[in-house]
Amino acid sequence: MKPPDNPTGELTAADAYDASLKSELIEAVRRAPAELRRATAGLGEAQLDTRYKNWTIRQITHHIADSHVHSYIRFKWTLTEENPTIKAYEEGDWVLLADCATGDVEPSLCLIEGLHAKWVQLLESMTADQFARTFVHPQTGETVTLWAALNYYPWHARHHTGQILWLRNQHGW
Repeated sequence: MKPPDNPTGELTAADAYDASLKSELIEAVRRAPAELRRATAGLGEAQLDTRYKNWTIRQITHHIADSHVHSYIRFKWTLTEENPTIKAYEEGDWVLLADCATGDVEPSLCLIEGLHAKWVQLLESMTADQFARTFVHPQTGETVTLWAALNYYPWHARHHTGQILWLRNQHGW
């Protein structure tokens, strides 16, 4: 069976800041590491090297860590600089590096756990005005609010965790 593009559904994002939605999104950021850890639990080397479209489970796990580190740093830049142009990275090239292509996933799982705990502290302290702050993405030229970024990253974690769970389901793991 062909893997779906979005195993957990399309991104739906709220355009306007909403305090109650903020709490839900932060809770999703808080839960994401445990959900990813459960999704990868008990997988052997061959299973970690099973592909979901272009990337293996191992690469997906490392990608989440790399991507979310970037996002956390983007939040910090945006809170301390006026409309910064963030540093983009080529995620497809990063997953080809040896640490992602063949490395143990445990360090990335630990990184995600610590990073998300720190990120949640930051997110919980932020005001509506801070969520309205913006950065510029150099690859797209798009100006992005921190509110839009907060809407994206819980979905990003669910999306990739869902890819792993889809593979587990398909293979009966």
